[in-house]
Amino acid sequence: MSLRWQPALLDPAGEGGWAVVHCQQGFLFDANGVLFPRAWLKRLELPLLSEQGLGYFDGDEVFLLELAHPVEVPGAAWQGLRQFMMQDEDSDRFRMLGFAAQIGTWASHHRFCGSCGHRMRQHPTERAMQCESCGIHHYPRISPSMIVLVTRGDELLLARSPRFAPGVYSTLAGFVEPGESVEQCVRREVSEEVGVSIREPRYICSQGWPFPHSLMLGFHAEYASGEIVMQPEEIEDAGWFSIHDLPGLPAPKSIARYLIELYLAKRLGRAEPVLPG
Repeated sequence: MSLRWQPALLDPAGEGGWAVVHCQQGFLFDANGVLFPRAWLKRLELPLLSEQGLGYFDGDEVFLLELAHPVEVPGAAWQGLRQFMMQDEDSDRFRMLGFAAQIGTWASHHRFCGSCGHRMRQHPTERAMQCESCGIHHYPRISPSMIVLVTRGDELLLARSPRFAPGVYSTLAGFVEPGESVEQCVRREVSEEVGVSIREPRYICSQGWPFPHSLMLGFHAEYASGEIVMQPEEIEDAGWFSIHDLPGLPAPKSIARYLIELYLAKRLGRAEPVLPG
């Protein structure tokens, strides 16, 4: 694995380094990319909520400036994290941005203690926000979720949410509920979203999914029984698609696309795809 991007706990009290600017799942960028001289940014009147030390990119220190709302910066513009994922060939940069988005969201959501209401402070030696009044600590949140490709021979069960780009169909996904195993979640979500039963799900791989803070656990499951009955408001359309006639598919760097391409490789004798970083 490339070592261009290395997360690390850096002290924002120091000087120098580079910074990325994040707000509401978007990043500031210009003709030179998403890394700006930190000292230059700090001279601007930015609505700063939090500053976090992220790690090292190509050996240089990188910090995060989390803003309360987007602002105009001369020569720069804002772009969403999903657009970076679809356009960026630099997987290390996307991993850095994904990490930054999760840390920024966590920091902005934990500025005040949920137990006593006092302002939270950054822990000096851990990636944590701490309440000096009641002592509670909050660490970056990760929400486990499953994503599963259901197949029936040369057919794939694909569905689309109203939130998807036009024409795009994907695998089924959902969040793990308290007290539930991931395998139980797979069976429940498939039943709820499309009304069919599956055989025992088989774990394939995982992917950090910073939209905003998920860990996607990828599975494959064979169809067992039942007819498709779509879940209202969650599923706009669903159906069985031949491996020879597929609809628009998810972004290449997504775990959903990897699960699909992996199954196609096995059925069609192709080379296996590369697991997204």
